[in-house]
Amino acid sequence: MSDALLNALAEALADVVISIDTCEDDVLDPDTAVKWLETTGFLLDRLPPADRRELARLFRRAAGRHPEGAWQDELLRIPDSFGLDDDQHELYCDAIEYVEGRFVAAVREADPATPVTTCPGWTFADLVRHHGTTQRWMEHLVRTLAAERVWSREVPLDLPDDPADYPDWLARSTAAALDTLRKVDPDTPMWSNGADQRVGYFPRRLLFEAIVHLADAELSLSREPSVTPGTAADGIEEFLENLPYFSWLAEPVARLADGSIGLSSTDTGASWTVTFGEAGFAWTKSAAAPSVHVAGPTGDLLLLMYGRRGVDDPRFRVTGDPAVLTAWLAATRF
Repeated sequence: MSDALLNALAEALADVVISIDTCEDDVLDPDTAVKWLETTGFLLDRLPPADRRELARLFRRAAGRHPEGAWQDELLRIPDSFGLDDDQHELYCDAIEYVEGRFVAAVREADPATPVTTCPGWTFADLVRHHGTTQRWMEHLVRTLAAERVWSREVPLDLPDDPADYPDWLARSTAAALDTLRKVDPDTPMWSNGADQRVGYFPRRLLFEAIVHLADAELSLSREPSVTPGTAADGIEEFLENLPYFSWLAEPVARLADGSIGLSSTDTGASWTVTFGEAGFAWTKSAAAPSVHVAGPTGDLLLLMYGRRGVDDPRFRVTGDPAVLTAWLAATRF
C-alpha cells in the first residue's frame, strides 16, 4: 500500500472519529457514537504493535497538515484516546496478573475437594493443577523460544504433594510465566498451537484461559463472573481465530451440519457471524442472517462460547433454530 494511500486513509479515519466525537446530541445519538468509537478502539487494539505505532505516526502527520487550532488539537489527541502508543503486550501481562490474583484468592477459600460445577468430574484441585500446568507449559515454550511442539507432560511442574498447597504453587507459576513473558519481544517468531506464530500469542491465550477458569471457580462458589466488554470481545475473537488450530475443536466442528450463528453484543454493538458445515468453518465481524441469533452482554457471550453459560440463560435473547446453537456448543466445549 502506497504512502499516499496510507496517509489518505489515516486522515479520513481521523476526520470521521473527530466528527463523531464532537457531534451534537441532536444530530447523532450519544449511545450510537459511544458504541462506534468503542468498536473502532477494539479493532485498533487488535493491530500488531508496529502497526499501532505507525498509525499513531500517520495521525500526527495528518495533524501537521492542518493549521494550529481546535481541529489540529483534536487530531493530536487521537493516538492517546485510542491508546495507540500503549504496549499491548504489557497490557495483556497486566491483565493476567490481575485475573490470576483473583483466581488464586478464590481457590484459596475453597476446599481442594470442592466440585467444579462447570467441569463435571473435576475438583478445585484438578482445576488449579490444570491451569498451573498450562502456565508452566507456556512459560517453558516462551523461555526456550520453542521451534516445535513441546507437550506439557515434558515440562517440569514442581507440583506439591498436598493439594492444599496448590494455590501457592499456582501463584508461583503465574509469577514465573509473567517474568518470562515480560522479558521477550512479542514479535519474536516461535511455535504456538494457534494462529499467531509469535511470542505475542501466549499472553493473549493465557489471559483467556485465566478468565474462563476464574469463572469456573466463581460459578462453583455461587458468585457471578464479571468480564469487561472490551476484554470479552477480544476473547470471542481469540476463540474464533484459534479454533481451526485446536484439533479437539476443529474436528467436531467439521462434522456439524450446515448452519450459522449470529452473536450480537447488547453493551457495545459489536457482532459476529459464525458459519460451518460442508463449506468449512468461517467467521466475520458482521450481523448476517444466521440460522440462530444470540444477543446478550459481551462478557456473557464469551462465557456462552466457552460453555460456561447455558442457552436458556435469561441474559440471552435467542431467535431462530436453537438446535443449531446447541449442536455448536456441544462440538466446541472447551
